[in-house]
Amino acid sequence: MTPPYLEPNSIRSNPLSESILLIRRPFVNWTLEEGGNVRTIIMLVMNASVLDLNKSVVLAVDLQPRFLSAIHQAERVVRRSGALLGIARILGAPVIATVQYSEKMGGFAPELADLLETEPIDKLRFSCSGCAQVDAGLAHIGRRQVVLVGIETHICVTQTALDLLGKGFEVFVCADAVGARTEDRHQIGIGRLRDAGVAILHSESAAYEWMRSADHPEFRNVLPLIKSSA
Repeated sequence: MTPPYLEPNSIRSNPLSESILLIRRPFVNWTLEEGGNVRTIIMLVMNASVLDLNKSVVLAVDLQPRFLSAIHQAERVVRRSGALLGIARILGAPVIATVQYSEKMGGFAPELADLLETEPIDKLRFSCSGCAQVDAGLAHIGRRQVVLVGIETHICVTQTALDLLGKGFEVFVCADAVGARTEDRHQIGIGRLRDAGVAILHSESAAYEWMRSADHPEFRNVLPLIKSSA
């Protein structure tokens, strides 16, 4: 039985009697038994979208001092996240921020809170997706490209990204603006996200993709934030 998301017209047999399918989701292997022969389904198409300012929303995940104190290269994570939040504000990209169990773990980092237009959403779930207020916020904003920054890479960021991907969003993770307690946790999380089809990029790349050209009317206002986050 072929899963419903496969496109039958895209199936082409090769000399190895395997089926190569060109579909939206990359790096997923699926096997089926047909007449006693196991055929491997290889998903090949990458998520090659460029960020579009008019389609983007930033989701800042759990940037709280209590957590950040244990994060590897936390200063970089805060600096790059802050720059991207500031750039989003200048360019008009909406931002949703979350905090994890603020009653016990405290609020959003004060040096970043001033960059938010709305109060952070408190949650208990590790994934932001499935949190009623986050889901409602995304639905209200109506944009399908979600750019993630925050912590931790391999836990809340990964679960959020995979859940959003499963709901049909295009998901982008700024690798320099997410972090974990150790470098190996961060790298394992990034690797898993990449394999799942999440777009991995630098926060600076996001800014330049949003503007597309040096003649963007806000380019000169954005440039100092890019330089200060280097």
